[in-house]
Amino acid sequence: VAAAAAAMAGILAWFWNERFWLPHNVTWADLKNTEEATYPQVEDLYLAFPLAFCIFMIRILFERFIAKPCALGLKVQANGPQKAQPNAILEKVFTAITKHPDEKRLEGLSKQLDWDVRSIQRWFRQRRNQEKPRILFLLFFMQWCFIFCLFIFQDFSIMFTHHIVAVLLLIISYVVNFTRLGTLACCLHDVVDFVLEAAKMANYCKFQKLCDFLFLSFAIIFIITRLGLLIFSQPSF
Repeated sequence: VAAAAAAMAGILAWFWNERFWLPHNVTWADLKNTEEATYPQVEDLYLAFPLAFCIFMIRILFERFIAKPCALGLKVQANGPQKAQPNAILEKVFTAITKHPDEKRLEGLSKQLDWDVRSIQRWFRQRRNQEKPRILFLLFFMQWCFIFCLFIFQDFSIMFTHHIVAVLLLIISYVVNFTRLGTLACCLHDVVDFVLEAAKMANYCKFQKLCDFLFLSFAIIFIITRLGLLIFSQPSF
């Protein structure tokens, strides 16, 4: 245990080398809190875990009690294909006789069940859709495996690395007291996110013109903030 602790201490000492992280004639002792000044501390980052949990719970409550009712009010379809309602007579025809009844059989079933022909046609269509996963299960499984492999080895690895690097940059900027730089990066990166999410919601609600306008706004703000302000804004430290 003592050897492991000593090894870990050596690794941390190497990683937090003052010559690499801090300017000349500045040490970690200079960044300790005093009565005259308060500096960011590594221990402050522990608060991120309970805060993340609280934000996650707020998101669940928001989605359940606010977002979902609003989506239903805007006619956003949340469910997949509808299942055919149970009916013994139609089920017997479907499984034993035919899955595509002709006009004559549809009229006979309509009189027998006191349903209109369109309702019976809809029932058979929904029932056929329920059969598709069984028939095409292997094909869909192979396709999803292929997509999953592409996702893992291309986009997923890139996006995962991107988020890890972003989190590390924020942590480092806080620890070494470059808080203004970290805040600037957060503001310039996050200011465009809500526009993109609004464009997605407009697309889900079938508001195509609004979606196009928001996406154009997203592109303009993205270029200005990330390719303009982020590069040329250099706060003094």
